[in-house]
Amino acid sequence: MIKAVIFDMDGLIIDSEEISYACYNSLLEKENLTLSKELYTQFLGKSVENGFHLIEDNYHIHIDVEKALIEFKDIMQKMVEERGVPLKDGLIELLDYLQDNNYKTIIATSSNLTRVHQLLDNEIFSRFDDIICGDEVTNGKPNPEVFLRACEKLGVQANEAIVLEDSEAGIQAAYDAQIPVICIPDLKYPQEEYINKTEIILQSLKEVIPYLEKE
Repeated sequence: MIKAVIFDMDGLIIDSEEISYACYNSLLEKENLTLSKELYTQFLGKSVENGFHLIEDNYHIHIDVEKALIEFKDIMQKMVEERGVPLKDGLIELLDYLQDNNYKTIIATSSNLTRVHQLLDNEIFSRFDDIICGDEVTNGKPNPEVFLRACEKLGVQANEAIVLEDSEAGIQAAYDAQIPVICIPDLKYPQEEYINKTEIILQSLKEVIPYLEKE
């Protein structure tokens, strides 16, 4: 019996991936480089710090990651203030349903807490029972630690929870944690090996309620 729903954040709760992509490119302008969309899909579900390491490896440049993280945060703040961050379709209805039916909820994200507060307003943040961020774990996705810790925080077993994810890294993390995972693709549709590790692929958060009602 499912007692808890674990939510990824970027690309799942909020439509933030395009803003993150723009932030990376703003920083890369200094190097006369442009981050390709193809490479960016490898960033999905991972921390910003890991994103910079992928850039270093693929473009063969050195990045002062500590400085870059500060600049990324500042650029992100300005973009969020200018554009806002839209919520994913069906989120509010799903959270209402989960609350009305006594499900526990938690956000489990590779982002640090500062970035979470940048992107989620207090009204949405308060709708969840808890949160676990990238700066609370030793190993980020695709390592299963963040999801296992999420279950610990909520006081449920892995087989009593379900994960909602959009990225391959998140699917792998949930699979290795032995927590059933529903994928709702955002920028990238998962490859077949990851599809096979999910319970189901849904088109939007709106489809989660009918799925839970069948359980």
